[in-house]
Amino acid sequence: MPEPADPRALVDDLVAAEAGGWDLAGAVPDGVLRRLGAAGLLCPQVDARYGGLGRDSRWTGEFTAHLGSRCGSVRSVLTSQSMAAGTIARLGDAAQRHEHLTRLTSGALAAAAFSEPGAGSDLSAMTTEVRRDGDWVVLTGHKTWITAAAYADLVVVVARQDDGAAAVVVPADAPGVLVTPVVAPSGCRAAGHADVHLDGVRLPASAVLGGGGQPLPLLVTAALQHGRMSVAWGCVGILRSCLSEASRHAATREQFGVPLAEHQLVARHLAELLVAERSATHACEHAADAVDARSPDQVVAAVLAKHTAATLAARGAASAVQVLGSAAARDGHPVARAHRDAKLMEIIEGTSEICQLILARHAVAAAR
Repeated sequence: MPEPADPRALVDDLVAAEAGGWDLAGAVPDGVLRRLGAAGLLCPQVDARYGGLGRDSRWTGEFTAHLGSRCGSVRSVLTSQSMAAGTIARLGDAAQRHEHLTRLTSGALAAAAFSEPGAGSDLSAMTTEVRRDGDWVVLTGHKTWITAAAYADLVVVVARQDDGAAAVVVPADAPGVLVTPVVAPSGCRAAGHADVHLDGVRLPASAVLGGGGQPLPLLVTAALQHGRMSVAWGCVGILRSCLSEASRHAATREQFGVPLAEHQLVARHLAELLVAERSATHACEHAADAVDARSPDQVVAAVLAKHTAATLAARGAASAVQVLGSAAARDGHPVARAHRDAKLMEIIEGTSEICQLILARHAVAAAR
C-alpha cells in the first residue's frame, strides 16, 4: 500500500476539527475510520506484503502521539486494531495472515477482545471458551468494554481452549454474536466501546489462529505489548495537546494586568507540563527502540512507558484544566476531553497498580 503523502496532514484534515463534535455525539463517522484504515494508518506496522506500511515501532509511536493529540477516540480505535493485527501477525499461519491482514489494510475494522466482567486485570480468570466440534469450533462467553467493537467487522477473541488458550477471528455479524455499545463512557466517548456476547458462535476451525493451544500468558503478553505501547504514545499526544492549549491560554489571558504566564504559580504548571511531556516521550522512545531492537527488556520497557505516560497524562491534564479554568470546564474543549480521556488511560491495558506490580517484580528480580 502506498503511504499517504503526509499521514499527519491527513489526520489534521479528517480528524482535528471534528474531534470535539464526535466526543459529544459518542461516535466517529464510519467513513473516516475506513479511510484511515485503507491508508494503512490504523495498523501501520503490518508488513507491506499484506498491503501495510511496514513501519517500525518508533514511527508508529510518533504517529500515534500525533493522532492522540487530535482525538483520543480515534487513537483508541488505532490501538485496538493494532492489537488485533499484531495478534494475527504473530499467531496466524500464512493463509490466515494473508486473509485477515489484507482486509485490515483495505478499510476493514477490527477489535481485540480480552477483558470480561470477572476478568479485567486478572485475565487468568477468563471464562470465555472455544471448543472443537469436528471441522468447526464453538465459542461461548462475554467480553466487556472492548474498544472499537461497535465499529468492528471482525473481533479477535481470546478464549480458553482445553488446557491452553486460543485467539479466534470472529466476524461481528456471525450468528450468536451480539455487540452492545457501552452507554455514555466517561473517556474516549467515541471509541466504540462495547460488550461482546458470544452465544454458541459456530465458526470454521480455520478461524482459530495458528490452530490454538497456546499458553494464555503468551497470548496476553503479545497483544498487550501492542496495546501498552499505543496507549503510552497516545498519552504523549494528550500531554502535547494540554501543553499547547495551556501555554497559549496563559500567554494571552491577562489577570491583574499581566499575562497568566507571568504569575509564578501558573508558570509552575506550564513547567511541569513540559517536564511531563518530555519525560513521557523519552520513556516511549526508549520502549520503541527496545521493541525495534527485539531487546529482552522490551516487555518491561513497554510497561514502564505505559505507566509513566498514563500517570503523567492524568496529572498533566488536571494541571491544564487548572490553568484554563472555566474555559476548560465544558464539554467540547480539547482540555476537558483530554482530562476525561487521560484518566481512562490509567485503567486500560493494565491498570496503574498492575503496572507497578510488574515493575516491582522486575526490580526485585534484577537485584538478585
